[in-house]
Amino acid sequence: MQVTHFKIRKTGSWSVSGALLLVFGLLAVSCAVADDFTRKGADACLKCHDEESEFPVLSLFKTPHASRVDPDSPFANAQCETCHGPGKGHERAQKKDRDDEPMRTFGLHAVTPAAEQNGICMDCHETYGRLGWFGSTHEEEDVACAGCHQIHAARDPVFDALAQQQTCFTCHPRTRAESYRSSGHPLRFGKMTCTDCHNAHDSNNDFLLQRATVNDTCYTCHAEKRGPFLWEHAPVAEDCTLCHNPHGSNHAALLKQRPPLLCQQCHSPSGHPGTAYTGNSVENSFQSRFLLGQSCTNCHSQVHGSNHPSGVTITR
Repeated sequence: MQVTHFKIRKTGSWSVSGALLLVFGLLAVSCAVADDFTRKGADACLKCHDEESEFPVLSLFKTPHASRVDPDSPFANAQCETCHGPGKGHERAQKKDRDDEPMRTFGLHAVTPAAEQNGICMDCHETYGRLGWFGSTHEEEDVACAGCHQIHAARDPVFDALAQQQTCFTCHPRTRAESYRSSGHPLRFGKMTCTDCHNAHDSNNDFLLQRATVNDTCYTCHAEKRGPFLWEHAPVAEDCTLCHNPHGSNHAALLKQRPPLLCQQCHSPSGHPGTAYTGNSVENSFQSRFLLGQSCTNCHSQVHGSNHPSGVTITR
């Protein structure tokens, strides 16, 4: 490596080396000030928003949002102000025990409109999984991203099977009630999540389903019902929810009604033992045996379809 030597020439009481030292010193100070300015952006917030605060934020530093390595993270730019907006006025107001300079807030009951909140989130998160957000049911109902997601938590609760349900059930209490019926998917046991079937960020499919149709969504787990079958049962191929209530039922197998009453909504031919039994039939002890024990599936067991050559009536 070639080393170049410079002669130091004095001019008056100053030397070139002294001038260089001054320049480098000023640069070092300016860099330190700039770094201190950036660092104090979050420090000013943390003076109030510590773990004892009503709105603690320290756990944010365990998330990708606080990464200084990722150039796209909020903390690689203006730190807290990247999402919450300029905070100098808010800081000054707080020092004077005033609250007339609020920053942009996030959450289900935040003062900032949901559309403005979501605009900040979508600046970074308008990617593949959320391209269908605009025009979706949740977007039209002014659901805020932070109404479901907790940005400052070390691990967002919506990634926990049980906690995610509680988040969804905040707005869907009827579904909560149905999930506690005697027959249902194992949601309350944490074996399934709402997002196994629904995509909360999408608008392309009915009911925000993960797949294009109800049946395709059900076939994700119930592939044996997909077919094709030699002998098909028409409502099965059309829509699973014609017979089943996916969120829960008080009848076996998530059925909307118990057999034979469910079957007799479509099948009540004359001359077939398909009499539409009702509660009045219980008065006759002879008929009670049939009412309580009879079911179409005693004979027509392959209700989802059959590949048996003699299965035209889906009995085998």
